[in-house]
Amino acid sequence: MSKNNNLKQTNKWLVMMNIPFQMGIIIFCFTYLGIWLDEKYTNSSIFTIILSLFAVFIALYNVIRQVKNLNKDD
Repeated sequence: MSKNNNLKQTNKWLVMMNIPFQMGIIIFCFTYLGIWLDEKYTNSSIFTIILSLFAVFIALYNVIRQVKNLNKDD
């Protein structure tokens, strides 16, 4: 029983440690796409601003969803 509980705790820590990397990858990819679109279509940075803000909201939604799932498993 104790071994199973330790395994659950370890899995929770692994999920929590991966969250910053997931957030960084999401934000980096959308921002990079925005920079590419700005260079290709306009001289302003409107795509970069919009896509980076959208990426932050997606990343936060992903974090909230993962934490809810962690709490549901208890």
